[in-house]
Amino acid sequence: MNTAIYPGSFDPVTNGHLDVIKRSAKIFDKVIVAVAKNPTKTPMFTIEERTKLLSRVLKSMDNVEVDHFDGLLVDYAKAKDASVIIKGLRAISDFEYEFQMALMNRKLDSSIETLFMMTSYKYSFLSSSMMKEIGRLGGCIGELVPDEILEDVKAKLKDA
Repeated sequence: MNTAIYPGSFDPVTNGHLDVIKRSAKIFDKVIVAVAKNPTKTPMFTIEERTKLLSRVLKSMDNVEVDHFDGLLVDYAKAKDASVIIKGLRAISDFEYEFQMALMNRKLDSSIETLFMMTSYKYSFLSSSMMKEIGRLGGCIGELVPDEILEDVKAKLKDA
């Protein structure tokens, strides 16, 4: 089985993330969307909430699994028997950081490849951080996050 990991903070999942997940699911037998615990970030949603939101959004995709992890991504990939890490790119500015991470992951485990996937042009401006800022300032986020979680995101933004 050809398994890929799509890691991220997904705080929360956006339509840009969803675009990459749907396209990845057409390429790989199994895609694991892995919510990363990142000690350098202060997320709006807990890791459990992010996992549940993703599960709700992706429930109809038979070859997509949602999980979370803490620690090195290559260790997680090995534990899940995944041979590919998918990294979504929005713009050139994403590439430099993701390229460094890909090279480090290759140094840590040369058997795991990184696949860079450009998001659709209509989401190339979109990040979870930008979506949260727009929402906090009263802007419309309806086209930025999946419909299944829109009310959850609005409620969390109201409490933030």
